[in-house]
Amino acid sequence: MGKMVTLTIDDQVVSVPQGTLIVDAAKKAGIDIPVFCYHPKMEPVGMCRMCLVEVGRPVIDRATGQPVLEADGSPKIQFGPKLETACTTPVSEGMVVRTQTQVVAEARRGIIEFLLTSHPLDCPICDKGGECPLQNLTMAYGPGESRFRYEDKMHLAKHLPLGELIYLDRERCILCGRCVRFQSTVADDPVIAFSQRGRALQIVTFSEPGFDSYFSGNTTDICPVGALTTADFRFGARPWEMTPSASICPHCPVGCNITFNVRREAAAGGREVIKRVMPRQNEWVNEIWICDKGRFGYHYTESPERLRQPLVRKDGTLQPASWDEALRAAAEGLRTHQRLVSLAGGRLSNEDLFNLYRLTEARQGRAVLYSSMGGGDYVQRYGLSGEANLAALGKGDAILVVATDLHEEAPLWWLRVKQAAERGATLIVANARPTKLERYAAHVMRYTYQDALLKVQTLLTGNAPEAQALASAANLVIFYGSEGLSLEASEALAAMLARLLVQNGQVERPLSGLVAVWPHANTQGAWEIGFRPDPRLAETLSAADVVWVAAADPAGDDVALACALEKAGFVIVQDLFLTETARRADVVFPVQAFTEREGTWTTGERRVQRFYPALPELEGTRADYAIVAQVAEHLGLALEGRSALRVFQAIAQALPAFAGLSYTRLAEVVEQWPIVGRSDLYYGGTAYENTQGLGVRLARVSAEAEAIAFPDVAPAEVHTPEALYLVPFVRLYDQGQTLRPSRLLHRRVAQAVLYLAPQTAAQLGVQNGEHVQISADGWSETLSVQVVANVPAGAGLVPRSSGVALRQPQWVRAQRAVLEPQAGS
Repeated sequence: MGKMVTLTIDDQVVSVPQGTLIVDAAKKAGIDIPVFCYHPKMEPVGMCRMCLVEVGRPVIDRATGQPVLEADGSPKIQFGPKLETACTTPVSEGMVVRTQTQVVAEARRGIIEFLLTSHPLDCPICDKGGECPLQNLTMAYGPGESRFRYEDKMHLAKHLPLGELIYLDRERCILCGRCVRFQSTVADDPVIAFSQRGRALQIVTFSEPGFDSYFSGNTTDICPVGALTTADFRFGARPWEMTPSASICPHCPVGCNITFNVRREAAAGGREVIKRVMPRQNEWVNEIWICDKGRFGYHYTESPERLRQPLVRKDGTLQPASWDEALRAAAEGLRTHQRLVSLAGGRLSNEDLFNLYRLTEARQGRAVLYSSMGGGDYVQRYGLSGEANLAALGKGDAILVVATDLHEEAPLWWLRVKQAAERGATLIVANARPTKLERYAAHVMRYTYQDALLKVQTLLTGNAPEAQALASAANLVIFYGSEGLSLEASEALAAMLARLLVQNGQVERPLSGLVAVWPHANTQGAWEIGFRPDPRLAETLSAADVVWVAAADPAGDDVALACALEKAGFVIVQDLFLTETARRADVVFPVQAFTEREGTWTTGERRVQRFYPALPELEGTRADYAIVAQVAEHLGLALEGRSALRVFQAIAQALPAFAGLSYTRLAEVVEQWPIVGRSDLYYGGTAYENTQGLGVRLARVSAEAEAIAFPDVAPAEVHTPEALYLVPFVRLYDQGQTLRPSRLLHRRVAQAVLYLAPQTAAQLGVQNGEHVQISADGWSETLSVQVVANVPAGAGLVPRSSGVALRQPQWVRAQRAVLEPQAGS
């Protein structure tokens, strides 16, 4: 901690670090100074003047440089002739601040009166009513009546869509600029701005589609009035009518802390429904922000297409069955077949994975992780340790990001890495194509997809500036993904990066470690429990007597895997929906969504976090861990299935990395800064205070440096000019099963389009909007072409989960396709 400064605020002595603003010093001392434009996560601008206070400073003798003393020996304090803004004034030694004097109260009264001159008096119908800072501060400081003539009031657009996600009420806007500054400085998406001047000043959007940002919903949280509202919640409910429920976002490995607001509704037949998703503060994970996928992508849990009854195959077709019948059928299938393969997806909780692993182990089967990315065992041994926080990275530290587009795959990590770079950390980005993070990078390493490992190897063996920057860093955090890499290549990449940490002597430093950018929320948890991906998955499934699939849809993702499942002897599926895999099953179990149960997930940073039930369980469904335990009971195996808590206790006893963890410990909290979500919503916005747990990072699995095998790196294969290296890449808004029901995002979801570089398109003889037929052994697709400059030559990019059955990059044959004209065209 730097130099401390002592000052007095309202006769209370306060000590804070040098450079602290008066408004923050007062907040830390429990003294409220009202604000509108100021937010503790952004630089101050002093626009609204609501934070005006009296400030006095010690009188200094110019000759001696010492404070002038009063007769009683105390420093003589001279107050300025004018009030000062507490949000732009840093503290100084001996300063005296008065926040409750008559002159301050009159100033606040004047500011409130000015803001209300054209503000509509629609509190009874305003979406912000009940959690509105302007409403609260008007009650505390505002005049009882307005002196402004009604005919002079401004009348502006009331329900102006800034795109399809966010609505603006221009009459309610007080022009504090929080939203504009957040988008410009925090999110780096300056897609909204001020337009015009004076009384004509307004917020406008410049992007197409409107308000085109993955973080747009956060502006509604920090808006101090009801000017910005989300399309899914506006006019939906009152804050006091809803019950908050803590949870974790399920869409990526960051593990953002969220709060569901739930209300029972007549329109839903008296059922409880989720009305909105709000951020929950966790300064170690997501601070007070969430991305729009996490905010608007929960609707799949309430989809009418959810499975509500077990299905059993009879006479060649899946037919509804009772739970007892389905459990007995699954047990009989396991009893009469020998070779079991359990295929688990990263959407399962730790508790679900543990029970499935234990049953598989008892049946001498094989526990397979459904993932096309490897390296989780290196994350176990060389991941971040203890209470390492990305917010502590700065000057002298380094961050390496390899084979991943964090902005699309893990937006909150993108945000936190960006902030670390702005604080002075050296950022190195290595990818085959440009990404948004590169604008903050000190070094950019470009490679072809086939030469990725050779390029990364230079960090270990070369003297390039990038290698020197990493070796000299006090702390090194490495994020790696799998864009353009096979399962085996991503495993080799992780080994190289772990070797780099060890070679540089950084692995034991408090802020150093390896972080995997997994495709799902709990992929790392699956690695911790014992599941491993299989590079020959199709062969493994084909040879299996029994395949148990949970939270995965291999048949829908890959034609080869669909054929493999057809050859398997007996298939059991646990899922929320009747997926392509479920359609091929012999027994299908309907499961509960994470909103209807409790459990834990392990983030890519190996932080175990707890989620809680927000809704009653859907009738006819059961938790995954309970289903596995009930099938095991029919087989004479004893697995804990009564509660997630008991399963987690078994995990803590069985796995050394989880030793000492409990639901109680995961629910522990500590004081966080800034203060949010309490009675003073004007300060930090409406993000929820965290009272349900910050999570605990797992202990590293012990490892020796020499245990890292240096992978062999083969030179890139040579292919004919007609060959195209087809690469699946991640777009935040995909067409996956868990996002498709969120209608608000439909206009922005990734489409099945083939992205080509201009020279590649020219070689194939195609232009924008024309079509290319791509084919490989066993499958063929015809895709519309979009020519863009940031695609590597010789490669074609296709969004994941957009309808193209492509799990891993592969060489394909490509040729221009001429579509037959449709009848009547």
